[in-house]
Amino acid sequence: MERVRIRRVYDPVDSGDGARVLVDRLWPRGVKKSALALDAWERSLAPSTDLRRWFGHDVERWREFCRRYRAELGAAPEAWGRLLGYARRGRLTLLTATRDVEHSHAVVLRDLLDAERVEEEPTDERASPVCFAPDASGPDPD
Repeated sequence: MERVRIRRVYDPVDSGDGARVLVDRLWPRGVKKSALALDAWERSLAPSTDLRRWFGHDVERWREFCRRYRAELGAAPEAWGRLLGYARRGRLTLLTATRDVEHSHAVVLRDLLDAERVEEEPTDERASPVCFAPDASGPDPD
């Protein structure tokens, strides 16, 4: 069973979702806050507006987007730690409004969480994924 999965905010809630965390910077269009079952909204884990606009969901820019996005994640260590905590406690569903889920920042987050071996027992250490290292390339985005 996958521990971290990605779903669109427009998909119905599934009993196997576990913790549901919205990872978009902007609230999804057409969704009432009262209607979206959420455990958290970690908007600081979303790509910056500049990076999102540069990427424009152009698949040709996917690899470079992943590299730049991993570099940006270093600015949100507290939010990353909270997300890692959710993943270590059980099933985690990352929610996004993105149409092309396979080429979204949620995939990068899922891959980084997988790289942290979320099945391991939590420790008192702060999460410090390889993406926070200044020259790290992280897992291959493809």
